[in-house]
Amino acid sequence: MFTLAEVASLNDIQPTYRILKPWWDVFMDYLAVVMLMVAIFAGTMQLTKDQVVCLPVLQSTVNSKAQPVTSGKADFTTVETTTGQGEEVSMRTVSFGSGPTVTPDVPLSRATSSQYQPTESGQELKKEQKDSSGRKTNLDFQQYVFINQMCYHLALPWYSKYFPYLVLIHTIILIVSSNFWFKYPKTCSKIEHFVSILGKCFESPWTTKALSETACEDSEENKQRLTGAQSMPKYVSTSSDEGSPSASTPMITKSGFKFSADKPMIEVPSVTILDKKDGEQAKALFEKVRKFRAHVEDSDLIYKLYVGQTVIKTVKFIFILCYTANFVNTISFEHICNPKVEHLIGYTQFECTHNMAYMLKKLLISYISLICVYGFICLYTLFWLFRIPLKEYSFEKVREESSFSDIPDVKNDFAFLLHMVDQYDQLYSKRFGVFLSEVSENKLREISLNHEWTFEKLRQHVSRNAQDKQELHLFMLSGVPDAVFDLTDLDVLKLELIPEAKIPAKISQMTNLEELHLCHCPAKVEQTAFSFLRDHLRCLYVKFTDVAEIPAWVYLLKNLRELYLIGNLNSENNKMIGLESLRELRHLKILHVKSNLTKIPPNITDVAPHLTKLVIHNDGTKLVVLNSLKKMTNVAELELQNCELERIPHAIFSLSNLQELDLKSNSIRTIEEIISFQHLKRLTCLKLWHNKIVNIPSSITHIKNLESLYLSNNKLESLPAAVFSLQKLRYLDVSYNSIELIPVEIGSLQNLQHFHITGNKIDVLPKQLFKCVKLRTLSLGQNCITSIPDKVSQLLQLTYLELKGNCLDRLPATLGQCQLLRKSGLVVEDHLFDALPSEVKEVLNQDTSIPFANGI
Repeated sequence: MFTLAEVASLNDIQPTYRILKPWWDVFMDYLAVVMLMVAIFAGTMQLTKDQVVCLPVLQSTVNSKAQPVTSGKADFTTVETTTGQGEEVSMRTVSFGSGPTVTPDVPLSRATSSQYQPTESGQELKKEQKDSSGRKTNLDFQQYVFINQMCYHLALPWYSKYFPYLVLIHTIILIVSSNFWFKYPKTCSKIEHFVSILGKCFESPWTTKALSETACEDSEENKQRLTGAQSMPKYVSTSSDEGSPSASTPMITKSGFKFSADKPMIEVPSVTILDKKDGEQAKALFEKVRKFRAHVEDSDLIYKLYVGQTVIKTVKFIFILCYTANFVNTISFEHICNPKVEHLIGYTQFECTHNMAYMLKKLLISYISLICVYGFICLYTLFWLFRIPLKEYSFEKVREESSFSDIPDVKNDFAFLLHMVDQYDQLYSKRFGVFLSEVSENKLREISLNHEWTFEKLRQHVSRNAQDKQELHLFMLSGVPDAVFDLTDLDVLKLELIPEAKIPAKISQMTNLEELHLCHCPAKVEQTAFSFLRDHLRCLYVKFTDVAEIPAWVYLLKNLRELYLIGNLNSENNKMIGLESLRELRHLKILHVKSNLTKIPPNITDVAPHLTKLVIHNDGTKLVVLNSLKKMTNVAELELQNCELERIPHAIFSLSNLQELDLKSNSIRTIEEIISFQHLKRLTCLKLWHNKIVNIPSSITHIKNLESLYLSNNKLESLPAAVFSLQKLRYLDVSYNSIELIPVEIGSLQNLQHFHITGNKIDVLPKQLFKCVKLRTLSLGQNCITSIPDKVSQLLQLTYLELKGNCLDRLPATLGQCQLLRKSGLVVEDHLFDALPSEVKEVLNQDTSIPFANGI
């Protein structure tokens, strides 16, 4: 036997799910419990009291066919009697020869007895019947038990026997159908997560407090109060339980609060000190809501499952009602039983009574009534499911009642869950909608951010860069702290990975700010702040993933001098995604583009006449179209690095003002076109390093004004004499080639100051090398040099000498005569330096305030 509590556990749903159960589901659950109680009550009574009681149906008429007996011997006569149902029953009677016919131990009905003539024996029998208190049937107790058992199974309808168990099965199916969407694995996790988030959104003390503060800040009364009390000290809450809601905590009003992206932000003193722990929980809650929405909005499984189980319950109701109505009348108190065991008991028909019939019929009627109510509720549920689009949910009312105009509409399972919550309490979805608003999230982040990043903390992060400028680098913050704009002496501001960066009007206080870095940071700028940046900003770095991330206001900074664009400017089909027009950048002088271009963007030509320096760093994508270069007549410096160029572009020869050309990291094999550089009268620096150049043509002599030549990391095997005819050459770098010999003509380069030939195959240094008395840097490392001539002492201006990686046995003592050379500028093995005379080492170890030069 099971208890009611054990059965009730089948309908045990976690209390947290109650917010997802509308009134009809709750009412159907109660109906299911009542039906369950009906089934348990009926089943219990059946198990304890259910039985039938049967009595034989006696003969009502007897057609005597007995033959007279004349002898004195006893004879058997067959007597045919007719029962009350018109059936004939054969009975055996005993008669004696001279006496009357008697039927001992077989009582007959009055109707049967009255048909016989009154005899003496009949009178005695009649008298005996009057003395007895009932009718004698000649059946003992065991036979009655036997008949009762047989008739229970033969005469009693099956519905009377199994009705309680059917009710129990139907009720369990209905309960399972009602709660299946809570238990199904693919929906259970989503529902649990949703209920958990919804409860936290509704009950979070941080949320209530933050929304109240933002409402106070935006109210007109608060603005007036702050205007009149600017000289008063800031109010700081000293409440010990500020994390919990209290009667004094301001609530969200219908007017709400607004945030302006166009008007300057007024500095508002903090009303309360916000708990950092609550702030972190709120930020985590926003992230959970965002991820949950992305996870749930892509499917409608919960909606389909709920519709499916409602349809199943409706079909089940119709099925139960149809077949139950047919069996209502079969439950009766009286039943006729024909067990067909006449040879055992002498009777063919019995009339039975079912003692539970009355109670079962009342319970069945009650059950049908409950099922009807249950079915009507199912039909209403189906009407509700298909009356409105439940896979769409609009927060229009919430947007109207609050300032969160950016709350998005949701769809699919997310929308359906919110519709279900509305049936419980619409306040849940209203509070939940706030956590879908980016405005509210940004405000909470702003409050938390300003609390964490104070002016003192930001001041500690200010550093000096290589240009001796004060620089502040903010990395991966939720926003830009307000205290940043109080650093009025800041020169460089770097904002990296700050997706919600906003630059307010307070930036106008930073009068020294000239350089701004936006690394994956599409900053929004207020109108007043933009006016300040437009007039004062000189250098801007923008690093992005897609060209659409470049803020539109960048193209309107008319006083900008330098612009650095780093990111993807090509689409998947390798067609140029056009930048917005750069025509407004009238003062732009330097444009640096690090991307994957196949051609120079057409919009760069908008500022082509003004550019003096153009740098294009590709990621290995071949730069094919270069005709736009011809329009850049004022370009003095041009860098085309890692562009997979195989020859020097002809468009370069039209740049009459070109002074420096850098073609680093390309695939250039031959430079025969170098003869055309003779038209570039101002070209002083040529960088062809990190290519595949095999030889240098003699036509290089035509570049008369060349001062710097970079040919390192190529495949040169020799240096032609033509190189040493460039009398103005001051910097020559041929490191990391396969050069075996330094030509003696090098002595003609009297202006040579820096010579780098590291990583070659040089074994002998010509004496003419030391005629270049202006040498300040000499790199001879990683060669095969066996000795250094004593004439090295002629290099009086030498400050850097690299000899490491050669085959030297000793160093010349004349190194001590190189007046500007010090140990810090001498790169050799330690044992060679230790082998020098002590007086030479002493000279080299002397301190000097003159820094050595490692480049131009």
